[in-house]
Amino acid sequence: MKHVYIIGSKGIPARYGGYETFVEKLTAGQQSPDIKYHVASRRDNTELSQENDVFEYNSAEIFSIDVPNIGPAQAIAYDIKALQWAIKNAKDIEAEAPIFYILAARIGPFMGKYVKQIHALGGTYLINPDGHEWKRAKWPLPVRKYWKVSERGMIKHADLVVADNRKIEEYILDEYKLFEPSTTFIAYGTDTTPTKLRSSGKSVRDWYAEHDVFENEYYLIVGRFVPENNYEIMIREFMISNSSKDLVIVTNVEKNKFYQKLLKRTGFDKDKRIKFVGTVYDQPLLRYIRENAYAYLHGHEVGGTNPSLLEALSSTQLNLLVDVGFNRDVAQYAAIYWNKNLGNLAAAIKHADSYTADELLKNVKQARQIIQNEYTWQKIITKYEMVFNK
Repeated sequence: MKHVYIIGSKGIPARYGGYETFVEKLTAGQQSPDIKYHVASRRDNTELSQENDVFEYNSAEIFSIDVPNIGPAQAIAYDIKALQWAIKNAKDIEAEAPIFYILAARIGPFMGKYVKQIHALGGTYLINPDGHEWKRAKWPLPVRKYWKVSERGMIKHADLVVADNRKIEEYILDEYKLFEPSTTFIAYGTDTTPTKLRSSGKSVRDWYAEHDVFENEYYLIVGRFVPENNYEIMIREFMISNSSKDLVIVTNVEKNKFYQKLLKRTGFDKDKRIKFVGTVYDQPLLRYIRENAYAYLHGHEVGGTNPSLLEALSSTQLNLLVDVGFNRDVAQYAAIYWNKNLGNLAAAIKHADSYTADELLKNVKQARQIIQNEYTWQKIITKYEMVFNK
């Protein structure tokens, strides 16, 4: 039996974002009978973690970790405590050649010590460094500097670096060539099942009526409400466009300072097309909203393969993406690209508004083909299991 310890997600059942969904899908879709997953979970992740130190979920062993609320350092403390638990457990059960797979590069300065312990067990250490955490505007400068130093340490000691985007893999091989890192590219996956909701369904009609929105008459943004996702540019450019459609923004803006700042800087409240509609936790409804958008706007530029981009490519007919390597690597020709120059996105919106039914259909086919070829969860799980069983 191959024991795989997964550290760095908030835990499963998944309640949050990318890493949590990845671990949920990986464990739920397990194909190989020869793997036993052990997954770290923050004590505050779900009730299951609050009430149990260790429990089973998706046939994986979930171990709950208590971590004090100490600001940005909380994530570092969590990863270290989870890794300590995992190493001790592997020792206790005498796991043969265990694998320690760490998601995100947060504990680089401490990895040297733990890698020695992992290798003493006959184990291997794998890292998924995610995107460029050190570029994220939400972190103050000292924290950004720490993330960069930490990334270096995580890569230096890794037996294998798993990149979820080819551009991330290129960056690792170039930036850290001194360490001669061993890398592999395994993407993130996305669901391809269309929503079962119908236009006439009560939840659908209630949502559209509440927000005064109509099918195929809106551009859509779904994502975390943070500056580096380029909300300001997308809103400004939409405001100067002549589109007759709405801009529907699905995000959580409660108690958000960034929202007030943006309101002050753009005056978007004076444009009746701009509609902040809060979050939509009902997944079938969110899928319906995606499928029935005219087009999707994507401003993420510091991640690797972004989950919301894959969801858009598998569900929305037309996608307008900020022009960075990560996004081009994923969407290839099946998108319209825009840059941050004044008027560029507004022009892209005008271009998108002029698409014919045939052009839209062609775009849909290209996008769905890309998802089928590379980004279904089944394919991603198969690739991971091949790595783990090797």
